[in-house]
Parts: sequence; C-alpha cells; structure tokens
Amino acid sequence: MSVHVSRCSHARIGFIIRKMNKFQHQQQTLSQLNQRSLAFWSSRPDDWTKAVTEAEKIVGYPTSFMSLRCLLSDELSNVAMHMRKLVGTNHPLLRTARGLVYDGTHNLQTRGLIVLLMSKTAGVAPHKAQQLVEKDMIDGILPSQRSLAEITEMIHTANLIHKGVVNLSDLQPNDGPVKDMEFGNKMAVLSGDFLLANASTGLAQLNNTKVVEVISSCIGDLISGEFTGLQDRNGNPCLKPDITFSDWTNQTYLTSGSLLAKSCQAALELADHDQNFQKKAFEFGKNMAYAQQLNEDLKPFITPDDNIDQMSISSAPVIKYILSQTPGLPVSTLNNLDNRKILNLVKEGCIIKDCQNLCLEYGQIAIDSLDVFPDSQAKSALINIVQAVTE
Repeated sequence: MSVHVSRCSHARIGFIIRKMNKFQHQQQTLSQLNQRSLAFWSSRPDDWTKAVTEAEKIVGYPTSFMSLRCLLSDELSNVAMHMRKLVGTNHPLLRTARGLVYDGTHNLQTRGLIVLLMSKTAGVAPHKAQQLVEKDMIDGILPSQRSLAEITEMIHTANLIHKGVVNLSDLQPNDGPVKDMEFGNKMAVLSGDFLLANASTGLAQLNNTKVVEVISSCIGDLISGEFTGLQDRNGNPCLKPDITFSDWTNQTYLTSGSLLAKSCQAALELADHDQNFQKKAFEFGKNMAYAQQLNEDLKPFITPDDNIDQMSISSAPVIKYILSQTPGLPVSTLNNLDNRKILNLVKEGCIIKDCQNLCLEYGQIAIDSLDVFPDSQAKSALINIVQAVTE
C-alpha cells in the first residue's frame, strides 16, 4: 500500500498536537470502555519496555511508527486540520488522536509486533522456502507478513477511533457546543472508515482468500463485542443479572483476542504452514489477550492510588466476586456503588489472588503453544513479552 507523506502533512499533524496539548486540561477521561481499549497495551514496568524494545530489534522494524504511513497521509492530515474545531471541547476523539500520534510507550503497535514475531518464529513452510530467493524476505519475515501486521494495526486503530463517537443526547454543559460535538462524531466515523478502507485494500493486495476471510471475521467480532450485554446504551461497562465468567472471556475475545489470534493465524497461512501450526499461533494470540486483559483488570485493585479511575464494573475481579457470593449478589447493588467501595468489597476475599493465578495460567498456555516451533530469538522474545505481562 503506497501512501504519499509530505512535509506539509507532518507540519499539520505537529500543529494539531501542539494545540491539543495546550488545551489538555480541558478534556475529560474517555468512558471506562474506551479506557479499557486504550489501556490494552498501555505503559508497562521496565521489563515490559525492555521486552518490546528487544523484540523490535529482532524483527528489524520500528513498530512504534507502523501505522504512521497511513495516519500521515494527505487525506488524514486534512482531517486533522478540521479537528481544530474540537479543541476546547471534551470530545474523546481528541484524546484518541493524541495517543495515536504523540505516544512513546509502545501503546498501540504491540499487536503488529507480535504478528511479526510469530511470523519469524515459525519461518516459512519447507516447500515454500524452496520457491523463495533471499530478497523475498527481510529479517526472516515475508513482505506480505509485514503488510498483515500493518493491517492489524489499522483495524485496531479504526475501531478505537470509532469508539470515540459520543451520544449527543447525554451531553453535559461543560462538554462543549452540540454543533462541535456532532462535528467530532462525523470526524470519528470518517477517519475510522478511512483506515478500514485502507486495511481492506491491503488485504486484497495479499492475494490470499483465506487470509481475507480470517481477518474480515475479526472486524465482525469487534462489532459483536459491542452487543454482549456488558455495556449500556452509551457504551459504558455494566453488569447483566445472569452474568457468568464466560461472559468476560467472550467479551475479551471479541474486543481484543480475536484480532490478535486470527492475525497470528493469518501470518502462518501466508507462509503456507499447515493447520496444526496455524492453530498453535491462534492459541498463542488468544491466551495472550486473556492474560493481558486480566493484567489490566487487576491494576485498580493492586495499585488503586494510580489506577482506581480505570476500574471497570465488568472486569474479571468484580465478576468473580459476584459469582463467589452465596446466594448471588444482586447486580444492581454493584452497579450503584462507586469504585472505592467496589474495591474494598472485592479485596476482602481471595478474588485477587485467584485472578492473578488465572493470569499466569493463560500466560503459560500461550507459552506452551509455542512448543511446536524451534527455539529462536523471536520465540524467546514472545515468551519474554508474555512473562512481562503475567509476572
């Protein structure tokens, strides 16, 4: 996918970022659901940063800028110019845009990095390797696999931007003029659609119908994740009366696990690996996503001073607490409590320890799925990333 990046585009983006930062104090936090999406690969302790940095060296690709070729295109830079109208409002698209362009903590590109690491870990199938010449691969990764990693990032970014659409009927006086918020919604829809269109074009250029089918189903899963019953009509987390822990696993799979798992699977399909290898790659991505989400869900309970505002009523510890009560605790009771009271209730028992053990369990399943692949630096990097999340 060829995208022209001009100096003017960079200047426009820089101007918008400076304007956004000037008015940063005027913006409120995204809804808890959007926090969950943004936090999925948020800043980590030093071991996480080290694991990601070393992994980038192995794949020979600066994934911190993986999606910027598209984000800095003339089309999106024009959108950025129009976004000046949102400065001074509380539209969540501003926060999302700042995170996409002005971020140095590997927040958003780790999915693509994992796809590249999986590609290098598996290599290419022996019969395909005989057909390749040295120039067909860079650092042990096919050009089509690198394109797939970018497509994965674009789909995730488009979904994140689309989540920035706000419900105009519930605006507060300090959110900004209705006209500006409505304009922000239009920008969120158009920008997200632009990225999805580019991702679709890139998929078609891979010339692999199975990969197109697999990755297209990820988009359907992301949409299905909005209708699991764990959100209210404004997209905020909520609990349903008959909730079970399988509701959490289903929600996590649809909103994050599917894209990572199926992208890893598709990377091996591009290298002509058989179904057994593809299944193992899928299992790695799925369980990695489960472990990562548990890690995020646990943060408000382990370090509440720093993360109490990120607590979600539909997080794994809260759901496990509800299920541990005999008879079952009425869901409406928790829906009406503030975060600090929920924190105190959940921490009374052994729920936190159970969730930590479950996080380790998912992480070990992910690591075990790599046993079919030969030892290599890329495989070790994947293991290090999992351990940085679970330990």
